[in-house]
Amino acid sequence: MKMIVIGAWAGMLAAGCLAAEDEAWTMFRGPRGDGSAAGRKLPLTWSETNNVRWKTAIPDSGWSTPVVMEGRVWLTSATRDGQVFSAYCVEAETGRVLHALPLFRCEAPEPLGNAVNGYASPSPAIEPGRVYVHFGSYGTACLDAASGAVLWKRDDLTCRHYRGPGSSVLLCRNLLILTFDGVDQQYVIALDTQSGKTVWRTDRVIEWKDLDADGKPKREGDFRKGFATPIVIEVNGKRQMISAASTALFAYAPEDGRELWRVTHAAHTPAVSPIYADGLVLTVTGHGTAEMMGVRPDGRGDVTASHVAWRVGGKDIPLTASPVAHGGLAYMVSDHGALTCFESASGKTVWRQMIGGNYQASLLHCGDRVYSFGVSGKTTVLRAGCRTFEKLADNRLETGFMASPAVLGNDLVLRTKTHLYRIGEK
Repeated sequence: MKMIVIGAWAGMLAAGCLAAEDEAWTMFRGPRGDGSAAGRKLPLTWSETNNVRWKTAIPDSGWSTPVVMEGRVWLTSATRDGQVFSAYCVEAETGRVLHALPLFRCEAPEPLGNAVNGYASPSPAIEPGRVYVHFGSYGTACLDAASGAVLWKRDDLTCRHYRGPGSSVLLCRNLLILTFDGVDQQYVIALDTQSGKTVWRTDRVIEWKDLDADGKPKREGDFRKGFATPIVIEVNGKRQMISAASTALFAYAPEDGRELWRVTHAAHTPAVSPIYADGLVLTVTGHGTAEMMGVRPDGRGDVTASHVAWRVGGKDIPLTASPVAHGGLAYMVSDHGALTCFESASGKTVWRQMIGGNYQASLLHCGDRVYSFGVSGKTTVLRAGCRTFEKLADNRLETGFMASPAVLGNDLVLRTKTHLYRIGEK
């Protein structure tokens, strides 16, 4: 494990991670990173002709979640050939594009190798005055949130994504934490938000079991990559960064990158981001032998044998969409449309319902509702907190969802494959 630490940062993080404004959606899956929109009154029904405040075409392609603050919506996009990487700023009130900013260029990007991912999948993060955009190894930049001026750039953070970048940035106080789980190297790194300089870097220490007879990784290291985004939780008054990787779940100290604990498993290529509910970290292991696990986060070292409270496997475990939890119940939707409600403390299934379609975008929870966004453009809204499935609405927009939702006040900000929408009751 290689680590670079600037000691003064420990005190600067002591007060905690960025506190969100009421009207802000600051990162992937929101201010808490768990897909919850507490205290909002989001719309129940919409269509292309109903409850659409505005609809704006976004050029090129991107699956990144929009972020929202101070009347502006930021998102990223890339040309389909992966040669130009851009950021867009949209006026929240009108949908007018304020800035279209090409930031990075790559003459020979690595082919994606699949039809699922893209070159602009990592979501940005925003705080007062600054927005941070990230394209994995293709580049990271900090922009002035008002003018769009570039404040700093990094294009020296490398890994071989093999099938495109996916992990979003984590904004924690004065640190911008990035995840690089490539086929060649796997590490997490924290940058100073003001300067972009490296504060610490921690290489993941993993005992790989994917070698061919010639001693080389199988499929060029394909079983080593990952796409999950970390979250920060508080345990016994101290913060932990929970980070899913291939064959292991890690907890790190966000102030200096120290590994706190790990749980090992046999799965690979995680894309589902963990959440924290009822004292447990709920995480999906990944492809291969997919399981949802509940892990107690109060251990140290390798806690595989001691702190896994429960494990649940099967074909209905999601591989892409991240779950939500509320009131002792958690919800997950599989890639093929199996929506499951389970007890977060035990993993016991409460109900399971096929809702049709395929799903990549993460779930959203607000009050007594859970929203599930399908690849075809259908959104199913169900009642949360019930021990039986109760559908409240099915809504549809053109072209479909790959990006996870954002929230602005009592409105939804939804990115389809071609457009950005603001959805609100009129």
